Amino acid sequence: MSNLIIRDLVKAYGNTEVLHAINLEVKAGEFVVFVGPSGCGKSTTLRLVAGLEEVTSGEIEIAGRVVNNLEPKDRNIAMVFQNYAIYPHMTVRKNIGFGLRAAKMPRAEKDKRIEDIADILGMSDLLSRKPSQLSGGQRQRVAIGRAMVRDPAVFLFDEPLSNLDAQLRTQMRLEIKKLHQRVGATIVFVTHDQVEAMTMADRIVIMKDGHIQQIGTPSEVYHTPANAFVAGFIGSPAMNMLAGEVSNGRVTLEGGGTIDIPDLPNGRHPIHLGVRPDDLHPVEGPGLIEGPVTLQEPLGHETLIYVGGTQGEIIAKADGRLPPPVGTHVALGATAENVHLFDPETGVSLR
Repeated sequence: MSNLIIRDLVKAYGNTEVLHAINLEVKAGEFVVFVGPSGCGKSTTLRLVAGLEEVTSGEIEIAGRVVNNLEPKDRNIAMVFQNYAIYPHMTVRKNIGFGLRAAKMPRAEKDKRIEDIADILGMSDLLSRKPSQLSGGQRQRVAIGRAMVRDPAVFLFDEPLSNLDAQLRTQMRLEIKKLHQRVGATIVFVTHDQVEAMTMADRIVIMKDGHIQQIGTPSEVYHTPANAFVAGFIGSPAMNMLAGEVSNGRVTLEGGGTIDIPDLPNGRHPIHLGVRPDDLHPVEGPGLIEGPVTLQEPLGHETLIYVGGTQGEIIAKADGRLPPPVGTHVALGATAENVHLFDPETGVSLR
């Protein structure tokens, strides 16, 4: 296990800068996930760490050694790609062992290493098969095995699950997480899927337009988002965002609803109030938001309800057994500790 440090990392193509002074330290044995929309810079960052692209400025340090000028093969990293990149004419055994082809070790030791990795991945009985005889999930495990067999300082995963169907993706997510717990490897994982990020990461790095927006545990980025972008990107369904005004500890929404928040500074100014569907429920009497139920999405133990209002459609959660019917006028309430406040201009969290 080794750590990875990124210092003031910049990447430009000609006059266009696509990564802007990225800073991050990944601790030895940590599972860090980069997530963000397409074009945010997450895969570019991974490729720079791998040595597949040239750094414009800044430093990348792996296991105490600056690797900017080292070839990929000399960085002691292993990368798992989206498209598996395994050899169709080779057996599983030969594919997994491919990374050891240049290693100076006895044949018996190489064979034992391959068999140990196959055992960890649950593929011991598949070593003689060709990739054409494997499922998508099994092929991805072969790619992971080929990375593991070299015992690298850092594993890099570039959207490795995006080509799998939903059921396989869920299964592989769990397998990679269990694998990390078992071997304690240092992993940097890139995905556009926030569910993958939330379920797998020790810490999440959320990116937008080549900038890091927030670094934190899944709980931190969900419950205490640094800004409106993080608040809207993390969580499904997305956080409801409502325009309003704060005055002496009370927020009044456009359209009429109010909520008292005691820890706000005095003064009067516009504000955006965010509240997750998980924290917004039908209540008796006046609510923060009121309007007709326009749609239901039953989820079993709970039902998502869509409520029309002056600021557009709001999503809330209701009891799965007795949700308010479509067309019913409802009031929705939330507690002060479960709402988020953001500056309308900068998007920065105010709490």
